[in-house]
Formats: sequence, C-alpha cells, structure tokens
Amino acid sequence: MSAHETDAATEADSSTPGDSRRWIALAIVMTAAFMDLVDATIVNIAIPSIEHDLGATTSAIQWITAGYALAFAAGLITGGRLGDIYGRKRLFLLGTAGFTVASALCGLAANSEMLVASRLLQGAAAAMMVPQVLSIVHVTFPAHERGKVFGMFGAVVGLGAVSGPLLGALLTEWNIAGLEWRPIFLINLPVGVAALLLGRMYITESKAPKALRLDLVGVLLVTTALLLLIYPLTRGRELDWPLWGHVMMAASPLVFAALVAYERYKTRKDGSPLVELSLFRVKSFAAGIAVQLTFGIALGIFFLVWTLYMQIGLGWSALKAGLTGVPFSIAVSMAAGLSVQLLVPRFGRKVLQAGALTMVAGILLYFFAAGRYGAEISSWQMIPALVVMGLGMGLIVAPLTDAVLSEVPKEHAGSASGLINMTGQMGNAIGLGLVAVVFFGVVDDRLPAATSPTGVAEAFADAFRNSLGWAAVVLAGIFLVMFALPAKPKQHLEAGASDAGPAAAEKEPALAS
Repeated sequence: MSAHETDAATEADSSTPGDSRRWIALAIVMTAAFMDLVDATIVNIAIPSIEHDLGATTSAIQWITAGYALAFAAGLITGGRLGDIYGRKRLFLLGTAGFTVASALCGLAANSEMLVASRLLQGAAAAMMVPQVLSIVHVTFPAHERGKVFGMFGAVVGLGAVSGPLLGALLTEWNIAGLEWRPIFLINLPVGVAALLLGRMYITESKAPKALRLDLVGVLLVTTALLLLIYPLTRGRELDWPLWGHVMMAASPLVFAALVAYERYKTRKDGSPLVELSLFRVKSFAAGIAVQLTFGIALGIFFLVWTLYMQIGLGWSALKAGLTGVPFSIAVSMAAGLSVQLLVPRFGRKVLQAGALTMVAGILLYFFAAGRYGAEISSWQMIPALVVMGLGMGLIVAPLTDAVLSEVPKEHAGSASGLINMTGQMGNAIGLGLVAVVFFGVVDDRLPAATSPTGVAEAFADAFRNSLGWAAVVLAGIFLVMFALPAKPKQHLEAGASDAGPAAAEKEPALAS
C-alpha cells in the first residue's frame, strides 16, 4: 500500500461513527456557516449609522449591501470545485482566514470606498468557505447520520435568517467603545480566529480521489453568466431599469447555455469540468436544485419586504423589528430539527410539501393580519403568522439539503455544494429583483396620495400584502415541483447499511490527504 493510500485509509477511519472528532468539526463548520448567514443581513440594519459616519452616497450604500452578495454568488461554484481539487479543509481554512481579514478591514474602513472594497473581498472569501461546509459534512458523516446533521444545519439557517438584523441592531445601539456600526464586522474576528485554530486540529482533509484540474474557461463563463443576471437585478430599481440591464439579463441564459456546451466538451476531453453535469442525471439532485431556486425566490421577496414594512412603513426601530423576528427563528430551528430526524424517515418528501403548504398558510394569516390591523398592528399580532411560517420553513430547509445531496457521489461533494449554494443565491437575487415590481411598484403608486404617517403606513401595508400574495403563489409552485423529489432520501431507505463495513470503505475512497 502506498503512503498516499495509507493516509487516505487513516483519514477514512477518522470519520467512522465512533469518532467524536467529527462532531467538533461539525460545530466549527456550522459556526462558520452561521457567521456568513449573519453577515449577509447584519449590514442592512446599520446602514443609517454607516451613511452618517462615512458620508456614504446612495450608490456606495448600494454597493456595501450588494457587493457582498455579488462576489459571494459569482464565486460559489468555483469555491466548491477548488475544495474538490485542493482539499476541502484547506479551502475552508483559507476562506475563513480571508473572511476574518476582510471583516477586520470592513470594521477599520476609513471611508466608503474602502468599505465597498472590503465587502467585495469578504464575499469572495465566503465563496471559498461556505461550499466546504456541506462538502465536509457529506464526506465526514456516514449516510444514516447525515439526516441528523442536516437537521442541525437547518436550525442554523433558521437562526441566521433573523439573527443578523437583531445582532446588528443590538451592536449598533449599544455603540460599544463609541465605535457605532463597526462592531458588526469586528465581532467576526474572535469567531474567525477560533474557527481557524480549531479547524486545523479537528477537521479531516478530503478531496476528490482522482486528480482534477481547475477549469478556467468554466470559471470565466459561470462568473460572467451570474454577473449578467445578478448585477442588473441588484442595481435595476436604483437606476430606473435601464436598457443595458435588460440586455444583460437576456444575455445571461445564452452564456449559461455556452457554459453547458463547454462543460460537456471539457468532460469528454479530460474529465475535469468545473460543473459536473452528470449530477443533473441524479433525479434527487436535479429536482432539489429546482426547488432550491424557487424557494430562494420566495425568501428573497419575503425577507426584504418584511424589513421595509416594519422599519419604514410602520416606523419601528431596528431593535423592535429584530426582536419581532425571534419567534420566527425559534420556530424554524425547532421544525428543522424535528423534520429530518423524526418526520422525513417516515413520511419522506411529504414533509417538505407539508412545509410549503404551512408556509402558505402562515403567509395568508399574515396577509389578513396586516389588512385588519393596518398601521396599528403590533409585534404580538404578527407572531402567530410568523410562527406558522417559521414552522413551514423549518420543514423545508433541512430536508431539502438532505434530499439534494442524498445520492451525490462523495468525489463531487464540493461541486454539488457550490451548485446548491449558488442556486439559492441566484433565486434570492431574482426575488430581490421582483421586489421592485411587487412591492415598490405598489408603494410608488400609493405614496403620492399619502399625506400622513398613517397614510404612509397603509401604503406600505398594501405593498407588503401584495408581496405576500406573490410569495404564496411561488410557494404553491414549489409544492408542485416537490413531486419530482424522491419519495424518501436514499439514506433513510438504507438506514445506514451502505456505510457499514469494509466493503463500503473500499467503494468510496473519497478522503485523501
């Protein structure tokens, strides 16, 4: 046996069910995932403080918020593939180090230009770090344990969804050491350093078993296609939807088509494409990606209009708006934990479909509450709808990841993880673009006639209800798409048998030094 094979066998043994180190590794990568989720939303709350302190223009503010998302989405597939080629642990640590340094630069920014550049760097580093989270989980845990792990991942997603605005509000209002908004970035430093130190000790290295090379043409094509779509969606409303924006969005599918054609050629040529098109022949993966995209659109619509409705329409403080979301977060976390461990093994995809219908019920409840109470609505009157919505979201987020990855070969874990994350980000960007139509379109119609704070609140309430209606339609579509998912994820059918014994170890030598 060669030294390489010996190392691979040793590391494969380190991820056996009896090894407690993998749970420490899980805590480390989940913390990094939470840090990214929070950082994507924490800035929105602190915008007024940043604007005042740095004298930032409207354009700069737009780039501070959108720059991170653009760099993140554009680099996700590449980041995932780099993990397959050079090692997922190595890329995770490199991305975490870059994210931590970029966070320090954001917190120390002397002007808006430096903050924009630092946010772009932060997004690019997150694109290296985040895809490795699901990859490391996929190759470290045996199949019968992944359901439990993805349940935890869903809980983290739920917490991160609303923890960003709440944490941002608290850190900004506390004005620690007179630093105003800066602690929202500096808080990442101790977390990042701890993740780096512990990650070196506890995360097991893994990479694709065969030698792969980075597909630079594929990187160029996928980055171009994503930027052509996401950039005009992000800046469109601010620039009054210019013609060049529509041209860019129309060109994006053409570049995606060119990417598919080139990746087919690259697969035939040397078997080392950026995007593993063979993944889309796996029914659970292809259907899951479609659900992920559509679900991202629904979330992109809801979370932004919800924040605008509370803070601008109702005039609530950032802290009050953040606290209102806490029951939602708790409901997501509870349902995510229960869904994968208890419900999915018994009911399969019906759990995800029940989640979509439950979210629709919560949205309709919110629709009627916003209409009934108008400008006088309180946090308490929102909570029932938010709890129902949170329970529905929790029934989707954890089982969806489980279903998408259930039949993906370990050697393509990085590519699959990058595709999952990228699809969610792309859906989110499309949802944000639709906000300009379904929310601001109504606000712009109603606001000129509003002559009082109550009139403004009612205009925003009408726009919010219109957006909720569209989100409900998207979720109904998700319910139908979910019929394409497998009745039950593969590992729940096999109950872990496929991962037991030496035969499995010989079959999947995915871990290498």
